[in-house]
Amino acid sequence: MADKFEIKKEIEDLRARVSYHARKYYVDDAPEISDYDYDLMYHKLLSLEEENPEFFDPASPTRRVGGAPLDKFEKVTHTVQMNSLSDVFSFDELSAFLAGVEKVIGESKWSVEPKIDGLSVALKYEKGIFIQGATRGDGQVGEDVTQNLRTIFSLPLTLPEELSFTVRGEVYMPRRVLEAINAKREAEGKPLMANPRNAAAGSLRQLDPKIAASRRLDIFIFNIQEGSLWLDGRTVESHTAMLNRLVELGFPVVSERVCVVSEKEIFDHIDRLGDLRDSLEYDIDGVVIKLDSTADRAILGEGVKTPKWAAAYKFPPEVKETKLNSISIQVGRTGVLTPIAELEPVRLAGTTVSRATLHNSEFIAERGIMLGDIVKVRKAGDIIPEIVSAVPEKRDGSETPFAMPTICPSCGEPVSRDESSGEGIALRCTNSACPAQLSRSIEHFASRGAMDIDGLGPQIVDLLIGADLIKNAADLYALKSEDVAALDRMGELSANNLINAIERSKSAGLERLIFALGIRNIGEVAAAALAKKFRTLEGCMNATLDELCAIEDFGEITARCVVDYFSHEANIELCRRLIDAGLLTESTAKALDESLAGLTFVLTGTLPTMGRSEASALIKERGGKTAGSVSKKTSYVVAGEEAGSKLTKANELGIPVIDEAALLKMCGLEPKA
Repeated sequence: MADKFEIKKEIEDLRARVSYHARKYYVDDAPEISDYDYDLMYHKLLSLEEENPEFFDPASPTRRVGGAPLDKFEKVTHTVQMNSLSDVFSFDELSAFLAGVEKVIGESKWSVEPKIDGLSVALKYEKGIFIQGATRGDGQVGEDVTQNLRTIFSLPLTLPEELSFTVRGEVYMPRRVLEAINAKREAEGKPLMANPRNAAAGSLRQLDPKIAASRRLDIFIFNIQEGSLWLDGRTVESHTAMLNRLVELGFPVVSERVCVVSEKEIFDHIDRLGDLRDSLEYDIDGVVIKLDSTADRAILGEGVKTPKWAAAYKFPPEVKETKLNSISIQVGRTGVLTPIAELEPVRLAGTTVSRATLHNSEFIAERGIMLGDIVKVRKAGDIIPEIVSAVPEKRDGSETPFAMPTICPSCGEPVSRDESSGEGIALRCTNSACPAQLSRSIEHFASRGAMDIDGLGPQIVDLLIGADLIKNAADLYALKSEDVAALDRMGELSANNLINAIERSKSAGLERLIFALGIRNIGEVAAAALAKKFRTLEGCMNATLDELCAIEDFGEITARCVVDYFSHEANIELCRRLIDAGLLTESTAKALDESLAGLTFVLTGTLPTMGRSEASALIKERGGKTAGSVSKKTSYVVAGEEAGSKLTKANELGIPVIDEAALLKMCGLEPKA
């Protein structure tokens, strides 16, 4: 017993020390011991806990990343609905909101705090122990992400008092963490995370908590949803008092907040937070303005989805000026030359931006952009960097005009003008052996929406091409593990993983394969339509222009792109080799029923057993079309009870009128009783 007592004491001591040093490292950013010493301490604790399961503690620091990967997230119904806030987009709108509140309440105190750009969660504690965390979802039902929330070191797993309540917080990814992750992903040839909010949302929804832990998420708590923050059950009198009590209990709470009275003070703090945006460790997309008094809040009450006592002032899209140092040319997988702005790095909407697409020569000319210009940059949808305009008044005479190249920068072959893209005049390299096109086409072939070959990123593709191991996508299926292992930065394990991923891709299916081929104007939807229509890769290869044009939503340009692709001997040979390599080149989708092809139906009135959407779906599934009005091009009008003007118009034009039973027979179905 004495031994067990000593072991328990050692475990408790280690838990306290590991928790202390984890907080110093992850929260305070002020480590006191080396990573090596911390790891030794952590693994000693882990070992002791595994050998002595009777001393299990759900709040142990080893439980932060101790869960097994999940198959899916369970649904959680919130006992208190997680409402959102009403948005205002100008000081005038905010002033109107404040005036409306003052009419009811009179002069009031307001809490003004940053609006964290993250993911909202509800956190449930019972008797001082964190037991469940869930995403907001639709406000009523969210997802159980307890395991992943445990990986956030600033979130207390135990409280100093045995309190039971639910609090609400905002999970976010610190900017420095995103930058470190993106630097690593760029080195590995993986796509970059767009911004901290998307990164936080994706990380919190990882089924493997170890992956979530590696993302170093953080959280701010900003509200109590239900329960009391005191053992005696008292309620808070103000928002400020609530936040102060949350701090006492060990919760992380945003510090850049004030409690003010006047409209001017509110506006001043909004301006201050706007100026601070770039220097904060976290992303904000606005400022939250809340009545501080809980009694005043109760007087105003709640709306259906938003409280009447709070509003969120949203910052306008962030636009910054930076210098255009140069313009590089990127050659896409279809040979299109795209000018890329190389910028003086600038912090924008959560990430550092150093490049932005310039689309084509027309875009550059319309905006009067010159090399060396100071330009205005923003993120379209807060994600994609774009140049808004040049700033001519800041020119010093050193700027020079830019002209698109006449030869491909990758292969040196002449480029041609292409006006068929629908997106302005494009310059295109037509050399099928162009190295840049080869690299991009194989990257596309391996991408997630196509053959989904895990691990075949841009850097690996370049290594394979540089070693002369691949000249087209079919060569991937002839790769040998030992050849790949010999490449720089690969090795036997990485090589085997890549070869296995390539082998698995053989069963991706015809729809994905057609998309993977990179035929111009053929996206995932068009690829699925081709697979459903022609059933096999050979069927697609032999399709005529008329057959392709007959596919719904296929125009002549798209159809001609397919015909042109399969008319090139190199593409035909590529497809033959893919077939010989054993790829699944037959469609698993249901065969296309074209019994109503070429017919147009108009539905009117109430049908006996089907809604219009169901009847319309039956028609489209069999190759027919539906229209909203009757014309000479209408093949049939399907009329139900209380058919109106459409029936009259059909009779005037002599259009055949049928009922539901006749439609079902045309579809090869028995009329419903």
